[in-house]
Amino acid sequence: MPTRRPLTIGIDARAAAEVPAGRGRVIRELLRTLAARDDPHRYVLYAREVWPDVAFDERFAWRLITASDGAWHLRAARDANRVCDVFLAANSYLTILFLRIPTVTIVYDLVAFEPDMHANRRSTVTERMTLGPAVRRSAALLAISQTTADALLARFPGCRARTLVAHPGVTAEHAELTPEQAEALPPPGFVLAVGTLEPRKNLPRLVAAYSSLSETTQVRHPLVVVGALGWETGPTLSALRSLGDRCQMLGYVPDPALAELYRRCTVFCYPSLGEGFGLPVLEAMAAGAPVLTSDVSSLPEVGGDAVDYANPRNVASIAAGLQRILDDESHRTGLIARAQMRASGFSWEHFAATTLDTLESSFGATTAQTAFEAEIG
Repeated sequence: MPTRRPLTIGIDARAAAEVPAGRGRVIRELLRTLAARDDPHRYVLYAREVWPDVAFDERFAWRLITASDGAWHLRAARDANRVCDVFLAANSYLTILFLRIPTVTIVYDLVAFEPDMHANRRSTVTERMTLGPAVRRSAALLAISQTTADALLARFPGCRARTLVAHPGVTAEHAELTPEQAEALPPPGFVLAVGTLEPRKNLPRLVAAYSSLSETTQVRHPLVVVGALGWETGPTLSALRSLGDRCQMLGYVPDPALAELYRRCTVFCYPSLGEGFGLPVLEAMAAGAPVLTSDVSSLPEVGGDAVDYANPRNVASIAAGLQRILDDESHRTGLIARAQMRASGFSWEHFAATTLDTLESSFGATTAQTAFEAEIG
């Protein structure tokens, strides 16, 4: 059973300030939720810069380390070994290699091990080198979906007893947009796509599917794309630019604007080739957007029967899915109702509680790290 003894918990919190989406959102919401709980623990937040959006109480202390990646992990681990009881590796597997206290590791995906996902090259090399040792040394591993857990266990079957699933949640409230900010956004009725511009997001096939719709449909429902530039963007940018004024690329937008875009779109299309979870799908569902997404990876785990699915590698399948949602108002209404109900079952409170229970359980346990150290003498 988890201990209720007050612990000092170290957290790799760099992503809160450094990563706009994805794992950055996960860490921000985890910290926000932990700050709202009445727990006896003390938290040491390791980062390069403070995330200022939450007024943390005296239980939280920032440890700012200004160093390159390799030195950062070593210095953070040395400090955590000295002052912390347990550690949450929430952004990288590197820190774990230097830790001598029980560590819980969040596993977001195994995209680095799938060549056809074309993951960021630097991240791919680092994750392939460090995930194995991290798995062996971790007291527990938190996968953000059952799909991610299954992929992890297929590669490292020995960690089954230490692997749990903790689904991310959806943010309930966003700050209000000013009238000027709201006016700057596209008017309602568009097709929305969200995600870092990288090969895995599959936007060239979305463009091909969208282009096959009638000219009238495209004029009535332009394509709006939200997301920062990633890597290998050439084919994606060429495809999007080929649409001319039928496509508007907004780049990265802050959370309140993104929430409003979800509410304004006629359909949210997320034809990703693979995801560890697929947080934009959940956010769109919660905001009341009819969703078309891929029938692969973790996305059916998120969408259930509340979204429509397409084969992400088949342009005709994506086009048919778009056409159905755009043409059928009653179908859109049904999707919205089911989506909002399903999205309400995912919460950051549950994610934080599972994470905290796992950290508490890991304290004082005989960890895989201890066994690993015994093996190497």
